[in-house]
Amino acid sequence: MAAFCHPAPWGGEKKGMPAAYFDGTNSADKLGNCLALAEPAGRGDLRGMPLHDPLDVTVCVIGAGPVGATLAATLAAAGIRTAVIDRAPLPPMELPAFDGRAYAIALTSRRLLAASGIWDRLPAAPQEIRHIHVADGRPGVRPSSLGLGFSADEVGEGPFGWMVEARALRVALNARLPQLPNLHAFAPAEAEVTRGANGVEIRVAGGPLIRARLVVGAEGRESRLRAQAGIPVTRWDYGQVGMVGAFAHERPHRATALEMFLPNGPFAQLPLAGPDGFGTADLPHASAYVWSERTELARRFLAMDDARFGHELSRRLGGRLGRIRPIGRRWSYPLSALWAHRFTAHRLALVGDAAHGIHPIAGQGLNLGFRDVAALAEAVIEAVAAGEDPGSPAVLSRYERRARPDAMLMLGATHVLERLFGNDLAPVRLARRLGIAAVDRIPALKAAFARRAMGMTRGQAGLLGGQGL
Repeated sequence: MAAFCHPAPWGGEKKGMPAAYFDGTNSADKLGNCLALAEPAGRGDLRGMPLHDPLDVTVCVIGAGPVGATLAATLAAAGIRTAVIDRAPLPPMELPAFDGRAYAIALTSRRLLAASGIWDRLPAAPQEIRHIHVADGRPGVRPSSLGLGFSADEVGEGPFGWMVEARALRVALNARLPQLPNLHAFAPAEAEVTRGANGVEIRVAGGPLIRARLVVGAEGRESRLRAQAGIPVTRWDYGQVGMVGAFAHERPHRATALEMFLPNGPFAQLPLAGPDGFGTADLPHASAYVWSERTELARRFLAMDDARFGHELSRRLGGRLGRIRPIGRRWSYPLSALWAHRFTAHRLALVGDAAHGIHPIAGQGLNLGFRDVAALAEAVIEAVAAGEDPGSPAVLSRYERRARPDAMLMLGATHVLERLFGNDLAPVRLARRLGIAAVDRIPALKAAFARRAMGMTRGQAGLLGGQGL
């Protein structure tokens, strides 16, 4: 088992952190200052610490993907003793070759990553998304002129989001985690979790017994912790495959994202920057794509060579970016929705895909997971500052009340959008085109949609910053 840990002396969490700091009225800048003050000095050392002595922490996170690792970093930066465990090895610290994957990070998610000390460790500046164009169309046919355009300048909150390559976010997380004295990470490692009346025991194969007040399931859609807790789930198969990758192109993207609604599923083009540069002199720019297609057609496209696959991409782009060429690897996965009937159980909280899975039509899956992180971290930090048990039913209830309505709204919205825009009946197609055009002519409604794209919801503040709608 490989593991890195940077423990600090076990003197408990930082006391004196003002509870008002996490009362839902603070900006991300204030939170960042608080986290900087809360973080203990020094990196610590494993030498002299017996590997198999019990390790006492406040929270143990199972799963070190982007959501789980960000939660662990957020808690540890606030002075909360935290452990994170993953069955897979952590990726290398250096920047690997571009593999075609990238995330659309909303404004509120950026604030969370900044407050947790992750954003500033990205190896290069990410690409801003300053414009979004929404249109209805068909492959190989010029999009409808009844479109919808958003500009970040109209909202005044900054860019809609940033495109961050998956490799860059992983490197930033790996750079941040070892710097946190209150954080212990074990990967690759198998763990057995036992939830008791007064706490949780996590037995790490080949490692220590970890004792925690709360365990968090961040292991994805097939969460073992969720299954062990007997939390039922509802699933919906869309009969589609999501294809993800990137392409180099001739014309500049001008920080513009395209969302094209096509008969068999949505197609999104998202602008990339890239620390290594892309393409050649005649194809100097790059974008990511998220392409949803009926399963049987997706399999046919995925079997094509780059030239034929690039031709199909061009047909969906409508010539907007000139000549293109696929770069990096193609990724694919079946599209389905998932809803956990509860986000919590006895001394257990679920975050990210362990709690919910949505259609990628709005590009909000990871951002929704980050909102779970903010809601749970605030609940735990508030509890510790007030001397409460962070794994108690009262604290978990506060988390569920904060996270569940937002997730349910997003799940419902993406499901309705998929049903509405995945229909090629002429009357429905005309109605949605008219609807898109109508929204484009109502400034208040456009602003509401734009703020939702940024991840901003009514009354939202704290770790995500801002005051919401």
